[in-house]
Formats: sequence, C-alpha cells, structure tokens
Amino acid sequence: MKKISVLTCSVALLAAGCNGGGPQTTTEETALPQVKVQTVHRQSVPQEQIYTGTIMPWSRNMITTFQATMRIEKIMVEVGDYVTAGQLLVKMEEANYLQAKLQIENLKIEYNRVEALYQRGGASKQTLDQLKVQLDVTKEAFENLEKSTFLQSPINGVVTQRNFDNGDLTGGQPILMVQQLNPLKVSINIQELYFSQVKSQMPASITLESYPDQAFEGKVRLVYPTIDPVTHTFTTEITVNNNNMKMRPGMFARVSFNFGNADHVVVSDLAVIKQSGINDRYVFVLNANNTVSYTKVALGQRLGNAYEILSGLEDGDRVVTAGMSRLIDGTAVKVVE
Repeated sequence: MKKISVLTCSVALLAAGCNGGGPQTTTEETALPQVKVQTVHRQSVPQEQIYTGTIMPWSRNMITTFQATMRIEKIMVEVGDYVTAGQLLVKMEEANYLQAKLQIENLKIEYNRVEALYQRGGASKQTLDQLKVQLDVTKEAFENLEKSTFLQSPINGVVTQRNFDNGDLTGGQPILMVQQLNPLKVSINIQELYFSQVKSQMPASITLESYPDQAFEGKVRLVYPTIDPVTHTFTTEITVNNNNMKMRPGMFARVSFNFGNADHVVVSDLAVIKQSGINDRYVFVLNANNTVSYTKVALGQRLGNAYEILSGLEDGDRVVTAGMSRLIDGTAVKVVE
C-alpha cells in the first residue's frame, strides 16, 4: 500500500508541475502555401494584330461665304445629295455683286477712254497706269465677291450637313458640308514594336459592325514619323475603297494586320495578375529554392485561355497558376500537382 501511495503522489506532483505556474513552451508548425505551377515555353505565334478606329471621309469641305454677313437667297441641294466639283450649291443675295459688276463695267469704259486719249497724246502715262491699277484691284475684289455669292462644290462628294435655310443671314458660318466618300480612310494607333514593319501600301483587312461577315481591303496610306511618348504608339492612316458605298464616315472599324509569326512565351491566363489601380500585369515565378518572385510581364495577344508574353518571362520558367491569394514577393511555397 505504501508503494502505491508514493507512486500516486509522484504522478500527482508531476501533473501539478505540468499544469502549474512553471514556464511552458509550445511550437506550431505553419503550413506553406500550396500552389500549382506551369512550365512555360516559346512557340510560334501568328502576329495578327487588330486595331480599332473610326471611318473618316477622304476630304471634307465647309461651304461658306468669304463675306462677314450675307443673306442666303437659295440653297440648291439637300443633305444626302451627290454633287460634283464646280456644281453650284448656294446662291447668296446679289445686290453687292451686281453693284460691283456695274463698277467694273464703268471702270473698263473709263480705262478705254483714257487709253484712247493717251494714244492721241491727250492723257499722261501716269494717269493711264493709275487707272489700270484701280481696274485690276477692282477685278480681283469682284472675283472674290463672285465666289462668295455663287458657292460651288470644290470636290465630288455628298452633302452631309446643312446649317441654314433660304433667307437666313450666315454671319460667316458654314452653310453646308460636303464630304468625299470614295475612297475613305481610317486612323489607328499601332504599338511601337511594329514601327519598322508598317510600310506604305501594306495591306490591311477592315471589318465593320454594320457588316460583320464582310471584310474590306485597305492599304496603308500614311505612317506618322513620331512615337507618342505616353502610349508608345504611332498613328497610321489606312485607305479603303468605297465603290459600293456601303461604308460611311463615323462607322466603328476594326483594322487587322498580319505581321507574320514570332517565337514568344505563352502562359495560361490563370497565371496573369492585374495590379490594382494600374494597368500593369504580373505573374509569380517559382525559383529554384521554392520561393516565388513577383514578376512584371508585357502581354501580347490573347490566345484562347492563354496569353502571348512579349517580355518578362523566359523559356522554361515555372509560373504559379493556382494558390496565389497568400503570396507576396519572396514567399516560400509548396508545389502540388
């Protein structure tokens, strides 16, 4: 009995020591974040790039008078009318024109009279020359007034805007707008990467929202010689024939270029992270010591459920495709299948 009592007491004392006020140490193993990774590789990627723009007229002319204020006598055309170069579009009030025409006729009569006197020695050369200058100046003013009174179209095109009615005072504002609708053009901004490849007359394919199943053939007309330092793009103008007159200025257009093929790394879209507040894209790259690096990448085309990577990754890199929520740069991870 005595031995049992001693053993019981020892067990009790031991229990008291473990649960008592003496120092206690506990260690907890923290689990590493589990991630899935993908090994990325270079592959041949078709370099078909699509850009958006707006169809614009080849040329656009405002039909207006040179005079500060004139009254419209008659507008000869309506919006939608096709016009030809030299066609009379607007006739302004003729009072000033008729008065100037009469003044020209009187000056011509006076000049002829003085010239006849000069031939007979009855007028000086100076008088004749002064009258000739006056006649020439008046003729030039008359021709400008004639152009301001009888307004003609400078191009073959379509009337696309009318701002006044018969009898209105223009106040120098445009009366009509005429636009040339064949050919048309579209202006787009292309990435700096392709600056050396875009040349004059390079073919392009154009599709429109109005005709989604039809492609229109275009060609590069103009390549701007400078790069925008903010967007790192350059402006290019594309010309497209509009013989069937299906296209109209203002239409939304998609312009497609084929730049051949290029070997670029391709990565799953699951790996790409958009940085909050900015437009930068990142991926987590797995290092040899099973830590990850937060790496900025430049995206190219979207290829189904993957992205073309223009810079930031190398062939053979291993990138995280799942389990990124707990990761920061330098985090140690555990790779799972």
